[in-house]
Amino acid sequence: MAEIVVTKENFETEVLSSELPVLVDFWADWCGPCRMVAPILEEMARDLEGKIKVGKVNVDEQGELAAMFGVSSIPTMIVFKDGKAVKGAVGARPRAQIEALLE
Repeated sequence: MAEIVVTKENFETEVLSSELPVLVDFWADWCGPCRMVAPILEEMARDLEGKIKVGKVNVDEQGELAAMFGVSSIPTMIVFKDGKAVKGAVGARPRAQIEALLE
């Protein structure tokens, strides 16, 4: 499964109502560390298909969503389970640290 582009219009359906845990990446085109993490998240979306979903929120286009979750630095990754934000991390991370957020 490819990553999902998350907007305020589909946030409830794709993230809050998801039966799978959702790793949401808050990012922007101009953010160097965001570009470093992007291939890791793409790989995780493929490798862990059916176990997790990976959502991408462009903070420049979805400022309201970023503000809802207090995102002030990017990349910020937040894991949602059963409609609740359960863990998060700020900054570029290696895959092992990102996967640890899902445990």
